[in-house]
Amino acid sequence: MSAPEVQRRIDTPPLRKPRGPLRTTAEPEWTDLHRQIAATLLPGFAGTTLPKWLAKRLRDGLAGVCVFGGNIVSRRQLRILTDLIRAANPNALVTIDKEGGDVTRLYYDRGSPYPGNAVLGRIDDVEHTESVAAIVGWELRLAGCNPDFAPDVDINSNPDNPVIGVRSFGSAPELVARHSAAWVRGLQSTGIAVSAKHLPGHGDTAQDSHLALPVIDLSLDRLRARELRPFMAAIDAGARTIMTSHILLPQVDPSAPATLSRPDRHSGSGGTRPRRGLRSMVYVGTDNTDNQLGEIEAAILAAVAEGRLAAERLADAEARMLGFVSSLAVDAANIPIPTYVTLDDEPEFDLARTVAAFDVRPGVRIEPDRVLGAFETAVNVTVGESPWGPAASGAAGAHIRSSASELPSGGQLMIVGEDHHWHDWVRELIDDARVRHPSTVIVDMGWPSDNGAYADIATFGASHHVGRALLAWLNAAENTGSAAR
Repeated sequence: MSAPEVQRRIDTPPLRKPRGPLRTTAEPEWTDLHRQIAATLLPGFAGTTLPKWLAKRLRDGLAGVCVFGGNIVSRRQLRILTDLIRAANPNALVTIDKEGGDVTRLYYDRGSPYPGNAVLGRIDDVEHTESVAAIVGWELRLAGCNPDFAPDVDINSNPDNPVIGVRSFGSAPELVARHSAAWVRGLQSTGIAVSAKHLPGHGDTAQDSHLALPVIDLSLDRLRARELRPFMAAIDAGARTIMTSHILLPQVDPSAPATLSRPDRHSGSGGTRPRRGLRSMVYVGTDNTDNQLGEIEAAILAAVAEGRLAAERLADAEARMLGFVSSLAVDAANIPIPTYVTLDDEPEFDLARTVAAFDVRPGVRIEPDRVLGAFETAVNVTVGESPWGPAASGAAGAHIRSSASELPSGGQLMIVGEDHHWHDWVRELIDDARVRHPSTVIVDMGWPSDNGAYADIATFGASHHVGRALLAWLNAAENTGSAAR
């Protein structure tokens, strides 16, 4: 079957099947393949209502959808949306990447009420981490989502990492491994399946794989000694799924990134004509369209027709997906949602416990008369436009986008931002502010550089919750004139 013929069959609805022995073998074969492909795809979509094209694809067997912040107005609206999705396909997965920190979807309009992984790692109480993950799970169950593309179990070994940072539990393999396992236990105790990410580890990169192809030039033995340890801990804790990362490991597979690399090629058994595999769940992206899904289906069908993908692999992927969905249904039936979890109440966490995770330079003094300024840098692709830091709590401050003229005046200058060391203009403004205003205090709500030169206070998170904790701590510190905790 040629690629144009495959596309024609997708674009043209099949004729009604005749009754009796006149049925051909070609039509069921195409129907089976079409259904099997649909059973692996998880597209995103634009808007807060279910598009007609997506409802039809769900009725035809589409595996499910992935919801993002742009699909959500409130948790009640999300529950209505997820009910409509499952009315179209009772077996549909509604996936989401709710990490419990800066990356939030349920609270995209107001900022996350959770502390985040880096804060949890610095607190280093695995029972606390497990309990936070459980609250994430209950909220997702109530909203009708399952599974969750979390936790992030990458080791943030490179402080210049532009995409992981505070999404990681830390830079030490042992710490990340034990908190990864705790998060898995907590979330899955609620009947929500985790997807530990980003295999084989995205922490030692200086590029964002959404925008480029990062390279980690390590041997398989080195990966096992560090990057893979949290994944093994997550698997040992019962992680139901794993998300791969689009990074290249030339010492393991020089020809394909991890998302496309076949495991059997790592041992040299892939033969002279390696074939690309198909994962059981294929996360397509966000704001997808009907035409895009048609193009993806056509490409997969063409791969089967041309012998680049075995038809048996599609059948295997469909079977795995159906088994996965069935097991989630069993969990949902056996694990009731606690009555204290509602669609209206937000979770609250101890601010003082989060403050204890801050890193404060000795000698920093907090004055009662102060003005707040916030650096407005490029938005992280994964975090998006969600409110962050003190501004998410309503704290007024100046927006600093490029020049010293935007620095506020009228009191002690308190400048807030994320990952200051990444941006040349930010470092220049900080240097200038410290000369002209010696009492200036710099707050980095991201992952600071190793030497901490551009962070008087490092919060290791910029969620709404961490912003509240910072404001509460500043108000307490001003009473003594120091930053002692």
